[in-house]
Amino acid sequence: MTLRIHNSLSRTLTDFEPLEPGHVRLYVCGMTIYDLCHVGHARMMMAFDVVTRWLRASGYRVTYVRNITDIDDKIIRRATERGLTLRALTDEMTEAMHRDIAALGIERPTHEPRATDYVPQMLTMISQLEERGLAYRAASGDVNYAVRRFAGYGKLSGKSLDQLRAGERVAVAEGKDDPLDFVLWKAAKPEEPLDARYESTFGPGRPGWHIECSAMSCALLGETFDIHGGGLDLQFPHHENEIAQSEGASGQPFAKVWMHNGFLNVDNEKMSKSLGNFFTIRDVLQHFDGETIRFFMLRTHYRSPFNYSSDGLTDARNALRRLYTALDGVALDGVDHAAVDWTHPFARRFKEAMNEDFNTAIAVSVLFDLAADINRNASGASARLLRQLGAVLGLLQQPPRAFLQAGLAGHQADGEGDDLAVWIEAQIQARVAAKLARNFAQADQIRASLAERGILLKDTPSGTTWVRS
Repeated sequence: MTLRIHNSLSRTLTDFEPLEPGHVRLYVCGMTIYDLCHVGHARMMMAFDVVTRWLRASGYRVTYVRNITDIDDKIIRRATERGLTLRALTDEMTEAMHRDIAALGIERPTHEPRATDYVPQMLTMISQLEERGLAYRAASGDVNYAVRRFAGYGKLSGKSLDQLRAGERVAVAEGKDDPLDFVLWKAAKPEEPLDARYESTFGPGRPGWHIECSAMSCALLGETFDIHGGGLDLQFPHHENEIAQSEGASGQPFAKVWMHNGFLNVDNEKMSKSLGNFFTIRDVLQHFDGETIRFFMLRTHYRSPFNYSSDGLTDARNALRRLYTALDGVALDGVDHAAVDWTHPFARRFKEAMNEDFNTAIAVSVLFDLAADINRNASGASARLLRQLGAVLGLLQQPPRAFLQAGLAGHQADGEGDDLAVWIEAQIQARVAAKLARNFAQADQIRASLAERGILLKDTPSGTTWVRS
């Protein structure tokens, strides 16, 4: 089963082979770190966290680079508003990001470079572009990239220069030879703080946004590497400009495969502060635990549009409880951290799903099939496999009883009676399934587990009802 990845550059699903056997080099555009990360950021980081986990589970060594942009107009503006240095603001926001995404089980990349630590490499690349006739100095002091001089511009986004030109809505910016040109080096302005200024042969200033990723990826992964990822919103112009800069400077292909995760909506509308539907990760963590948020996101394929909603999170929480309920009270067969037997029918289906462009939606459905098998047969081997496959996705690693008790306590504290009832009904159905399979020990265990939580079951000819003790 060969891993196949949808390549945004070729617009096809292609077999993946790393440039260096056994070693995958991956770059993902990270955060511009001036505020708390929102759920759209979480969706992007989650997508490539799973990519990295699956590559490693498949036996590859992975060098994963996800950058931090810590010099930018928004950062300068926010730091000035708060009376902070740029470093103080970005340190604060980086620490907050690490805390928030750790709660979602998102692992740190191999390298997390800060743009301000790579300014010399950016200046070297800009000089190379100038030497090759792809960059020019403007009267304003900026250094711009001459888009029309790069023959391959538009190949990632599928836009021709004529199409791009036809879409222009504004006049040529001061200092640009062409509206399509973009800035590589921004000349310093008198009103900007001194810590936003760097000395260079082009004069004092700071790097443009696009050159940052080109320089950092080249420095840490080489001129050509395996996979470049990011949100679909970055495909044009950011990623298109990265290709122009990197290939223009080196004369070599940039990234072999391009991956883009789909857009995020909130209740089927674009997330926007003006619409009042803007949520930070920290906002959501006040109401739902991190594993539930993670599970919610993984139920949708990374390239598909993702719709965030409270109802969707509640449904995900109930579904995750069903998986933990299946594990609760079943003794694991063998060592939990042993290697997965990929020849097992359930494991093979899971692997086929993940090898087909990281299809977590189908992989999650395999977890539910395993849970059903556990409920029928109280199989310790199936329970162990469920935990192992869950671990590949960053799920199901808590003690089942602890997860279920914490969830019930949360319901009682929040007064979420309807949601609690849904969860209890799920336990009742699991007990019914266990009894039908003549697994009376499992049925008794479910009943006892509910009793420990203050939920008493009453069996009648018409079915099972429950009351709180």
